[in-house]
Amino acid sequence: MAAILRRTTAKAAAELLPRPPRGAGWLARFLGDGASAASHDTGVMASAAEFVPWRNGGGVLHRAASVDPTAVVEAGAVVHSGAVIGKEVVVGSGTVVGPSVSVGQSTRIGYNVVLSNCSVGEFCTIHNGACIGQDGFGFFVDEMGWSRRNHRYFMQE
Repeated sequence: MAAILRRTTAKAAAELLPRPPRGAGWLARFLGDGASAASHDTGVMASAAEFVPWRNGGGVLHRAASVDPTAVVEAGAVVHSGAVIGKEVVVGSGTVVGPSVSVGQSTRIGYNVVLSNCSVGEFCTIHNGACIGQDGFGFFVDEMGWSRRNHRYFMQE
């Protein structure tokens, strides 16, 4: 049996160990700051320092966001400044909660969701890939033959 198994060298064992987290420059680029890989601008570092990892789930959030301690922000999710996340909310991986968005208690937000310019109520479910608060009702052709955006605004009380 021993002849079949390959011996693990120190170098191979080191490759199996977890790698240290990436630096603030990577975080700024990930969050869409527009920084290039070679940029070490202090403004980029300062904006990246405004985002901190969330202990419950592994996502990142802005220091100015208000997140309840019972909320789960999964790895890869980003919560921007001014956002309010209520009790027992689950934010899926890859989700972006934009500035000034509020999410009510016990709401479940799926993977790769984008929320901006909106308030989500309590006990809601938002399915994977949804985009809320953005253009999304398509285009129409007016009487002159021009393609126009179809603006629709819904209020739910």
